[in-house]
Amino acid sequence: MSIWSRILEALQALANGEALSAVFEKLRTPRERTVAFTIAVIALGAKMAKADGQVTRNEVTAFREVFRIPPEDEAGAARVFNMARQDVAGYEEYAQRIARMFGPDSPVLCDLMEGLFAIAVADGSYHEAEDQFLRRVAEIFGLSESRFLRARSRWVPDARPDPFAVLGLPSDASVPEARKAWREAVRESHPDRMIARGVPAEAVKMAERRMVEVNRAWEEIQAREAAG
Repeated sequence: MSIWSRILEALQALANGEALSAVFEKLRTPRERTVAFTIAVIALGAKMAKADGQVTRNEVTAFREVFRIPPEDEAGAARVFNMARQDVAGYEEYAQRIARMFGPDSPVLCDLMEGLFAIAVADGSYHEAEDQFLRRVAEIFGLSESRFLRARSRWVPDARPDPFAVLGLPSDASVPEARKAWREAVRESHPDRMIARGVPAEAVKMAERRMVEVNRAWEEIQAREAAG
């Protein structure tokens, strides 16, 4: 059964009149968390689309930056988007429920943030309203400023990011510290590790972008060291 079929099952389990945000109180098992992750990214992505005023953005195109969505499942993905967009609950309530579900310091929350960054830049721009939205979500998730900036540097098309920031390090970190951080980032970005902690296989495309940026950062640090 595909992740999209399992999502539709979760939606059908909602009581009559229950909002989409209630689903996060019902998905608790490890297997259900992949469903919860997907719904969380889509739901917060829908709220973020309202934040920047671009409610007509092609949501399926944006979500393809994170998920592999077969044509036959596009309607299901769009349904989740529309349910979240129409829900009167604010994005902060969504973020709070998601944070409670995964628990403090869960690496899945970092994965989720990167998924939101991918959606934010899918239209080729990154709005100040989106940045404020994502900063507040990161705060609710309990993510540090350095973790927020690390994720941001991998996705937002600003000036070329500082390679140390991509690895979550201060700019005066040593090369051995950078090597250690790079190795850990590579381990954490491996698809098997991501799937094991609840990221659905359909979303491991996200790991490809992360791995490219992590390796590029390490190569740049090595080149600087070699140049003396």
